[in-house]
Amino acid sequence: MTAKQILIINDLCSYGKVSTTAMLPILSYLGVPTGILPTSLVSNTFDYGKYSMLETTKFIEGALDSWREFSFGFDAIATGFIPSRHQADIIARYCREEAGRGTTIFVDPIMGDEGQLYKGMAADELVVSMREMISVADLCYPNYTEACYLTGMEYNEDGVSREKAKELIDGLRSIGTKSALITSIDVDGQPSVAGYNASTGEYFFLPFTEIPVHFPGTGDIFSAILIGHLMNGMSLTDSTRKAMDGVYTLIDLNKNNPDKNRGIPLERYLSVL
Repeated sequence: MTAKQILIINDLCSYGKVSTTAMLPILSYLGVPTGILPTSLVSNTFDYGKYSMLETTKFIEGALDSWREFSFGFDAIATGFIPSRHQADIIARYCREEAGRGTTIFVDPIMGDEGQLYKGMAADELVVSMREMISVADLCYPNYTEACYLTGMEYNEDGVSREKAKELIDGLRSIGTKSALITSIDVDGQPSVAGYNASTGEYFFLPFTEIPVHFPGTGDIFSAILIGHLMNGMSLTDSTRKAMDGVYTLIDLNKNNPDKNRGIPLERYLSVL
């Protein structure tokens, strides 16, 4: 039986293990054949403070035209960083077309963290773009900051109650996504991932222990582990737990790395997944 194929639509970073270069080795290791469609070419991770970026919208338009002509398709599509409203409209239209053919759509609405958008991102345009992407999603997984921007709800640095977390999830569902996760959210004082599984109609809350070290790309690692297990038939709750445990282990193994801005050197540690 042929393994299910996935398309990653995300930026391609030349120096640093983030976005596509973080997701590709993990999905390949988990046995998921993977194609890529870069939304931009980035010189290095944003954490270095200076970078060069080339948006690839014209390439995307040409690639999608070719794929339509040849009737190329994927079992799933995973979207990540999208640098402009125009590009988001193109990608959302493509995802909507493919969803109509039975393709599963995963959306990571990458925008910011710790209550703030990432530097250089225009709030109004970015939020509208990501809402457009979520409207076509089978599963989206913003962090707490992104969920607040997407739903228009207030960010509270002290975290939320379970009921407030459910309100945030319901706000995401009202935009269009079927299932939803909110990562890196304190629920009743406990760092957690809060989720809703559309196939069961159930909310769930999975606590975790934080390691006080920052690496870029951990969200992409979470995404790849989550998707890989989902595509291999695991439940949403179990796949989420696998992704959380994988990220924790990888951070713990690399917490003393001298250059954390480069991300986690995944190829050395794939066996822990």
